[in-house]
Amino acid sequence: MVPFLLIATYQHVEAGVSIGESLAEARRQAGLTIGQVSHETRIRESIIRDIEQNDFSACGGDFYARGHIRSIAAVVGADPVPLISAYDAEHGPPGTMRAADVFEPSTPIKIRERRSPSMSLIVAVVLLAIIGFGVYRLVSHDRGGSKPVASPTHKAAASAKPTARPSPTPTSHDVVIQLTATEDCWVQLTSSSDGAQIYMGVIPAGSSRTWTEKQAVAVRLGNPRGVVLTVNGKLQNPNSTTPVTLSFSPQAS
Repeated sequence: MVPFLLIATYQHVEAGVSIGESLAEARRQAGLTIGQVSHETRIRESIIRDIEQNDFSACGGDFYARGHIRSIAAVVGADPVPLISAYDAEHGPPGTMRAADVFEPSTPIKIRERRSPSMSLIVAVVLLAIIGFGVYRLVSHDRGGSKPVASPTHKAAASAKPTARPSPTPTSHDVVIQLTATEDCWVQLTSSSDGAQIYMGVIPAGSSRTWTEKQAVAVRLGNPRGVVLTVNGKLQNPNSTTPVTLSFSPQAS
């Protein structure tokens, strides 16, 4: 069978049959599939199909194309000599092959050069850093200069020790405030004229307190419904479920 295929190869080439057609015909005569030829030659099936269609672009160059023709011809039983001669006639004779060409791909690989950052990008980064530092200093300065003001709460008021000024003997021009707690209630008394604190604390349920003042005062109640409030003997209970502030003066009494 092999001598017949070798003679047939000469006849095919001399009759003007292409290289790919000669190899395809020899493969069919040998009863082999493209997959079997690929397995024997270690050449991809797609490249073998291209060669049988006379397309050698996937081989990677003339050097590799000639090597593939020889390998396929050896497996299918065809003579590679006339096939190589036909390839040289179509693509030119083989030139001097450098050793590096064997290991280098026929198509050069483009390697992207690493570009250094542009000057405009550097300037933008520096400006952002300066702006950020300035904002940080401004915020830090504002925080350092301001003093936090704590709002009174029931818990803080409960822990504070009640402070009250001694009540003088009441006169007709005084403001006498009497407060009896039926529920725990936070109470604050301040002077209406200068805002000075007279008393602040929680009066527990069942307790009473009395204040006698010679000036107008403001009374802040945290739980208005939990107290009985009288001013100069008059009931002053506000009908409110939320904290309220009441003002009293000697003239109003």
